[in-house]
Amino acid sequence: MTAWPDRYHSGTMPAMAMTLRTDEELDHALAALAAEEGASRQEIVRRAVLERYERSGHAARVNASSSRMIDRWGDVLERLGRV
Repeated sequence: MTAWPDRYHSGTMPAMAMTLRTDEELDHALAALAAEEGASRQEIVRRAVLERYERSGHAARVNASSSRMIDRWGDVLERLGRV
């Protein structure tokens, strides 16, 4: 088994390298956010992805809950809508 240098590990989970290609608009936005928040461009991208992931999970939970409520209370909502 090959031993990896410490720089490739963060805690107990290995870090993954990735190349992100940006256009001028995205590069400008990343630079501005990084300066404003005092964080690296990598951290700005990391936060954005994790935030998006959390929102998508929340939206899925809201949709599932809405479907259950419509199944349960749909007839009542239908009658209230006619009033």
